Amino acid sequence: MPDKPAVSLIGAPTDIGAGARGASMGPEALRVAGLQAALQGHGLEVADRGNLSGPANPWLPPVDGYRHLAEVVAWNQAVHDAVGAELDLGRLPILLGGDHSLGIGSISAVARHCRATGRKLRVLWLDAHADFNTSALTPSGNLHGMPVACLCGHGPEPLVRMAGAVPAISPKAVRQIGIRSVDPGEKRLVHQMGLEVFDMRYIDEMGMRHTMELALATLDANTHLHVSFDVDFLDPEIAPGVDTTIPGGPTYREAQLCMEMIADTGRLASLDVMELNPALDVRNKTAVLAVDLIESLFGKSTLMRERA
Repeated sequence: MPDKPAVSLIGAPTDIGAGARGASMGPEALRVAGLQAALQGHGLEVADRGNLSGPANPWLPPVDGYRHLAEVVAWNQAVHDAVGAELDLGRLPILLGGDHSLGIGSISAVARHCRATGRKLRVLWLDAHADFNTSALTPSGNLHGMPVACLCGHGPEPLVRMAGAVPAISPKAVRQIGIRSVDPGEKRLVHQMGLEVFDMRYIDEMGMRHTMELALATLDANTHLHVSFDVDFLDPEIAPGVDTTIPGGPTYREAQLCMEMIADTGRLASLDVMELNPALDVRNKTAVLAVDLIESLFGKSTLMRERA
């Protein structure tokens, strides 16, 4: 297994792309839940870069199918630059969101880095939602429902071009896991683009182990593995602190197995932790659970087995 990476925490305290307020408090909730100390406890060197800054949330209705587009662009540019800077230093960035529209800036930076270094990119999108809406399809105009579409070339020009190439990523680079809420028009576009989606029915029928074996297949030493972890991936019974709770998500053990199998690859090179909303949480339990799962991504195993 490769040497342990040096990790950088980057806070992005905004709910600019979301339909409810509160994800702006997510980074602090993860810090309060002990994320830095937990990772250091696994022998990682961890630097907390503090919080990025950007425009306030004006809480306005959509214009031409997008809410807060200029502000979302500004936040994503800040995220793109910060994530890219850490990758250039050879560090592993962990973006602490913030709503999931920020995945555009984060993954655009990763895609740019992979092009510059000649590496292949694999994105695991752990989420209850496909996030493949467009301005023509969206029922709300909230950009946190559009990041995967933007990354695949369907969206407003400043977001689509952020990676320096259009599309930023190929749909073939993405594996979506835990999906259980997709709008009708969005569903048609997902099929049209050929996205590989392991929805909850697939996980129910085939199990998390088989799902992750397929999602992680063909990774090699030249693959940069990016995990974009929306906390609403988890079942709301165990993770109530999110804006868009969708019943029927992975259980605690299924989520742990998912993270442990990612850790076993030794390929994790960047991470987003998104949509944690402490205003909707119960005594910060969702943040504590998120930290527990992030630890598993970095090698904490609940199983009595030796790691290579």
